[in-house]
Amino acid sequence: MRKMQPSSFTSDHAPLMSWTRGAVGQFVLAAVCLGLLTGALTGALFGPVFAAIALAAMSVGAALATALMRRGYPHHDLGPCNLVTLIRLALTSTLVAALGVPISGWIVLGIALCALALDGIDGWLARLGGHVSDFGARFDMEVDAALGLVLAVLAWASGTVGAVVLLLGLPRYVFVAASAIWPWMANPLPERFGRKIVCVVQIMALVILQAPVVEGPLASAILVTASVALVWSFGRDVFWLWRTRP
Repeated sequence: MRKMQPSSFTSDHAPLMSWTRGAVGQFVLAAVCLGLLTGALTGALFGPVFAAIALAAMSVGAALATALMRRGYPHHDLGPCNLVTLIRLALTSTLVAALGVPISGWIVLGIALCALALDGIDGWLARLGGHVSDFGARFDMEVDAALGLVLAVLAWASGTVGAVVLLLGLPRYVFVAASAIWPWMANPLPERFGRKIVCVVQIMALVILQAPVVEGPLASAILVTASVALVWSFGRDVFWLWRTRP
């Protein structure tokens, strides 16, 4: 029997090893693995249709993030911070599937709580490991926005609150659309701790609204409180951008 030469093995696998050593390659590989895992778990628990929707949502999100990463990422490796954000994308994709194949509100609440618990860990890991980047911040922000929108639609679909809850999931997309009309709205904003607090309040409110026991006046009070905080935060940012426009 002919023995395999080590040099031949290394040569045959060099392209794969080189590809996975790059940050983009690592990102794609991690996304594929997470997508397959998400599809397998959700398929076993909720059926093939649910798994197909979750996998499709994960594929679209990962493809958009990969395109964004290829436009500029300053580090040679993916880093655990972006992996955590990728896990949050997988959890958000699972919630997208819950729009097409309804599941228990308690299960939705559990998935949403996991996604919320991981929020902030990615930023901390980025600073700890020296993987801070514009891509990481943008990726985290877009996953937050997608999570908020999906949770808002789920809260509305459950009948817990009216369509006004969609306002909690749309601000990011309304802001982007408005910047296409008024370019000055696309200018960078200063870092503000209050904005981060309001973002947490927004997502937390949407997560709490997934609980089947939250309804009536309590649900309305949560919705009003989060809406007021969001309007204040976005209103302040828009005013600052208008005042400092070129």
